[in-house]
Amino acid sequence: MRYRTRTHRTAVVLTAVAALAGGLLTGCAEDSDDGGQGGSSGGGGGGGGGGKGKTTLTVGVFGAFGLKEAGLYEEYERLHPDIAIKQNSVQRNENYWPALLTHLSSGSGLSDIQAVEVGNIAELTGTHSAKLMDLGKVPGVDKGSYLDWKWKQGTTKDGKTVGLGTDIGPTGICYRKDLFEKAGLPTDREAVGKLWAGDWRKYLAAGKRYQAKAPKGTAFVDGATGVMAAVHGSGTEKFYDADGELVYKDSAAVKEGWDLAAEFAEAGLTDKLQQFQPSWDQALANGSFATVTCPPWMLGYIKDKAGEAGKDQWDVAAAPKPSNWGGSFLTVPEAGEHKEEAAKLVAWLTAPKQQAKLFDKRASFPSAKAAYDLPEVKDAKNPYFGGAPVGRIFSRAAEGVPVQPIGPEDGIISQYLADTGMLGVDQKGTDPDKAWGKAVKTIDNALDQ
Repeated sequence: MRYRTRTHRTAVVLTAVAALAGGLLTGCAEDSDDGGQGGSSGGGGGGGGGGKGKTTLTVGVFGAFGLKEAGLYEEYERLHPDIAIKQNSVQRNENYWPALLTHLSSGSGLSDIQAVEVGNIAELTGTHSAKLMDLGKVPGVDKGSYLDWKWKQGTTKDGKTVGLGTDIGPTGICYRKDLFEKAGLPTDREAVGKLWAGDWRKYLAAGKRYQAKAPKGTAFVDGATGVMAAVHGSGTEKFYDADGELVYKDSAAVKEGWDLAAEFAEAGLTDKLQQFQPSWDQALANGSFATVTCPPWMLGYIKDKAGEAGKDQWDVAAAPKPSNWGGSFLTVPEAGEHKEEAAKLVAWLTAPKQQAKLFDKRASFPSAKAAYDLPEVKDAKNPYFGGAPVGRIFSRAAEGVPVQPIGPEDGIISQYLADTGMLGVDQKGTDPDKAWGKAVKTIDNALDQ
């Protein structure tokens, strides 16, 4: 069966919250209406004129990607006076991605550099790799500087690396110290992490301890779907196997995530919320739940919604098992007019030093593990979260994330398991087996189209 790629809500949410984590709510200033490609003459993206004697390189991104906002383009232009950089941004990946596929197919209208969300990278490595440069061969690119699992996500089965990783989303557990204290649980982040270290079922056990003495009107976790997603991300295999075969119905990680999330719901440990909805935002403001699985980019979102009242009440501990939520890549289309110059720019933008700067300014966590020893990451602390050493916490998580195959329909499967399936268990008390059957039927119908 050939599965058709679909755009999905998950990428839109990630774009929005990643932007918010850095303090911006919308896309970059230079918006494009052509899907973020912005190509010019011929089949290439750059055009020759960026001023006298300059080559203009165009970069197509979705949302507030952060590279421009962090000043990296300006820095590169200072270091390379013969280069000018123009960014074309589309707010929503659901609009950006289909346009990128269209331009790749035609070989025209492309930017010199194209960003790709992690949920879409499998289609590029599996179907469109011939239309993209092998960035693993670019001088200065060191495979050993990157996390192994991130490098493999952007690499084809035959070893061609079509995407260099920018950010990732290693998860921790954000928790309310004030609510933990009232419920008789430890508040020190190291002690909190030990409550559930190594086992998601210990997280459930901690929730039952919390609920026994929970402050009135509060729940242990925001919702069952967030728990499920975090467990799914911590397995070595999720929706697809290493051969690209769809295995979500038999996946051990999917089963564990589904069963555990259902137990959270049935035990009354959730606030029955759907993330990134107005009711979830309000619950953050009211402090009505004690924990949430959180990648680095979510910390800015929590700060914005919880406001001054949540300052120093929230903290961050290690998750039971390392998991990842989110991330992106940069690619260079073969049809570009300035491939060599574009590849050099991508190599520079994704190098450890620049990734560390991006984290410092935009909360985009590096996929280059060599950045973790740089002071911008190693010494990073978040004052809103009680001075939590977020650089150290999320670095440890990132290095432990398993190499997990990504398939072309990861996004749609994840969405339907959550929205069509687990949300009903959590909010309506639907029998988990019936909810699973409904979700599977919806997914299979979608993939057959």
